[in-house]
Amino acid sequence: MMARKSETKPAKGEKKADGTKKPGRFKQMIEVFKYTQEVDRTTMPWMIGALLAAVAVGVLVSWLVLNSPWYGIFMGLAVGLLVAMLILARKAERAAFSRIKGQPGAALAAMQSIRRGWDVADEPVQVDPRSQKMLFRASGRAGIAVVAEDSSSLSMKLLEKERRNIRRVLQHENVPIHQIVVGDGEGEVALHKLPTYMTRIKKTLTKDESAQVSKRLAALHRSIRQSVPKGVDPSRARPNRKAMRGR
Repeated sequence: MMARKSETKPAKGEKKADGTKKPGRFKQMIEVFKYTQEVDRTTMPWMIGALLAAVAVGVLVSWLVLNSPWYGIFMGLAVGLLVAMLILARKAERAAFSRIKGQPGAALAAMQSIRRGWDVADEPVQVDPRSQKMLFRASGRAGIAVVAEDSSSLSMKLLEKERRNIRRVLQHENVPIHQIVVGDGEGEVALHKLPTYMTRIKKTLTKDESAQVSKRLAALHRSIRQSVPKGVDPSRARPNRKAMRGR
């Protein structure tokens, strides 16, 4: 007896929620390249330069070792394409951050792009009702990071208020609290550099200590909606993800 075929077949083309067909992987890459090139005109020269440099090095090595340039051409093309894609990915990320720069919640979007090492709170931990200045927080083995989106006096007051709240709940002086201000001034961290900056902070806590800190912070967490004007949802205090993809 023949085995019964599966009744469910994978769709050839996935569709979005609005019913339109999602673009293919290659088309998405083209769209990312076009958008990144519009924002940063050095994208194409860097990619071409990386490709040519890789081919030149490959040909030189192949000629010296094998007395033939052909292996070096193919090897150089493969390595060059890989390096060019890495350059595109880095510049595309920076272009995306430049698009959302200055928007409320941009720091949260940058923090959430960190793949590992930090547990990022989904909502702001401090909100000023009038100006809607917000603070965002993350915890991990490097301690606790509290991030302000500017260096205004109000944001600095919110930073100090959150620091006192954390110290009151933790009751443990050995847990470092990193106060980070996003901006382009002295002592500030540029938005596109925020994920890298946080990732490089030295880890001082064990996994068990980090888990205990997270539990303590959960006790500190309270509903921000009580301090936010009506009609403002703190869970939406983040830029549109489509804006980061250039759509």
